[in-house]
Amino acid sequence: MSVPHKSLLLASSSPYRKALLERLGIPFETATPGVNESSLPMEVPEELSVRLATDKALTCAKPGFVVVGSDQVAMLGDVQLHKPGSFHAARDQLLAMSGASLRFFTALSVLDTDTAAQFTEVIITNVVMRDYSLAEVERYIAHDQPLDCAGAFKWEAMGIAMIERIDSSDPTALEGLPLIALSKVLRDLGFLVP
Repeated sequence: MSVPHKSLLLASSSPYRKALLERLGIPFETATPGVNESSLPMEVPEELSVRLATDKALTCAKPGFVVVGSDQVAMLGDVQLHKPGSFHAARDQLLAMSGASLRFFTALSVLDTDTAAQFTEVIITNVVMRDYSLAEVERYIAHDQPLDCAGAFKWEAMGIAMIERIDSSDPTALEGLPLIALSKVLRDLGFLVP
């Protein structure tokens, strides 16, 4: 199959998603979607992640492109975990998560702007955190600076030491862009993905 006469566009300003997409070796552009990420009344985490991923792809759509949108919602029980933004907020979030189970809903939305074909999938990742101390949390935050990560940890860095177990069909979903699902969609659209 030949490479389609289309370009790839990542609807995200996230350096993590950009680094993940670079792993596939396909040239792409990026665009900042500017989507309001607030949840709607009675919206469950999975629906929120899908709506935001889809809105991001649609907001950045332009002719001749396949647009990739993704969003992630992290939950500790009934509480949504946001990016902490500060050392103190990260510390409090990590302490609340000690020994607990988390769920990450990572939605992928791929839009072919020429055909209007759209693919959407949600990968659910369950993470069990180990029991850890305040001193461990403070050392960890000082090292990884996970202030821009929902859940306040980077499993792809030193944050892996805070985790007891990860259950997922696609581990890259935990970083914010499910590459297994995305690779399949891009292959189906004619992109040369190894």
